[in-house]
Amino acid sequence: MDKDILILGIESSCDETAASVVRNGREVLSNVISSQIELHKLYGGVVPEIASRKHIEKINQVVEEALEEAKVTLEEIDAIAVTYGPGLVGALLVGVAAAKAIAYAAKKPLVGVHHIEGHVSANFIEHKELEPPFLCLIVSGGHTHLVVVKDYGEYEIIGRTRDDAAGEAFDKVARAIGLGYPGGPKIDKLSKEGNSKAITFPRAKVGDSEYDFSFSGLKSAVLNYLNSCTMKEEAVCVADVAASFQASVVDVLVSHTIAAAKEFGFSTVALAGGVASNSGLREGMEKACQENGLRLCYPSPIFCTDNGAMIGVAGYYEYMKGTRHGWDLNAVPNLKLGER
Repeated sequence: MDKDILILGIESSCDETAASVVRNGREVLSNVISSQIELHKLYGGVVPEIASRKHIEKINQVVEEALEEAKVTLEEIDAIAVTYGPGLVGALLVGVAAAKAIAYAAKKPLVGVHHIEGHVSANFIEHKELEPPFLCLIVSGGHTHLVVVKDYGEYEIIGRTRDDAAGEAFDKVARAIGLGYPGGPKIDKLSKEGNSKAITFPRAKVGDSEYDFSFSGLKSAVLNYLNSCTMKEEAVCVADVAASFQASVVDVLVSHTIAAAKEFGFSTVALAGGVASNSGLREGMEKACQENGLRLCYPSPIFCTDNGAMIGVAGYYEYMKGTRHGWDLNAVPNLKLGER
């Protein structure tokens, strides 16, 4: 390239308002995140209308902070990248509207980015040598996918959840044992105090698809265990429940991923999504990859949560491929991976 390419990435798909400036798809110059977790804790989960209103309040601030932190002006930015799906429709609309307004006013190209592609692309930030193809396990509150990353922006889904996503199961079980929202980090922390072998919870397999996932049965098993203890007036060790539940989820995620890596001949495995920051999953995957001679990549926790840097990275590769969106770009709350 004759010059550095600077991408302004904007993310607002759920409860984080975020913006970032990324240089050449691998170097993060700024990464500003305004989280709404404390606000939504009051309600035990994300309230879409409240999330949308908070995005409106914060979007201009985080964009300005991202540019200031990166020490660049809007005139120096080459393109505006923004998440346009999947996610909460109202939240997405705030980011898309802001990105379109900025791109129009500054006369810059607009590049719509798939939120899950952003999570996958977060691996490129700290693993500079990572290049497709590789196998990636995507685990978040709304998605559990096992995908082949064939090239930048090109994916083949070989496994997906049939019901609850892993992160969704974490939130529901956390609520059932009284931990509240957000469930994933709280179960991860509490599980360190418990015995992961104290309770035998199921490891579900989907009969007609070796690499698909199902977590609703596991969630039901936890609820049944809790109800049974209540009926028998038996004490419940919440830490043991958390540890045993997490072990079940991790076992399934790791076993599916390792089996797929062997069958499809991949030597590199990556993790992506909010649940990729789970310490139990990281430890389990690291051990399994070492035992099977596989290389493992995953982002730092700050890049696992929703952030603008991952959108800037994904946006860079879309921009370099020539992807451009018009002023009719709209939010697509149910956008599928690989769709445009």
